Amino acid sequence: MVERENIQLDNVFHALGDPTRRQMLQALADGERTVSQLADPFAISLAAASKHIKTLERAGLIRREVRGRTHLCRLEPGPLASAHDWLGFYQRFWTERLDILERLLRQEDAGKSPQPPKTETPEGDEK
Repeated sequence: MVERENIQLDNVFHALGDPTRRQMLQALADGERTVSQLADPFAISLAAASKHIKTLERAGLIRREVRGRTHLCRLEPGPLASAHDWLGFYQRFWTERLDILERLLRQEDAGKSPQPPKTETPEGDEK
């Protein structure tokens, strides 16, 4: 079970690793799109767009439905939640580390005594 989850997560991050696929997902967040509509904003062929869509399907991020000759794609957000959960661990990890660093820096600042400001003599020399 854990191995299957790891493969799914690997597929999600692989799919999200490409800017074209991320933009396709973003477009699908607004509603269903045909393969042609997903390919339109890019200078790619329908075959190339189809490869990107298959990668997104393999990751479970979209579902494709065939209606006659039209292929409609729909966003499936579930796998994004898994990626978000995985990343959440690291967000907590870094937040805790940065909170500790902030606390240490505040303690260090509180322990330093303020130094008196430098004053100048009438001749322009510092004391």
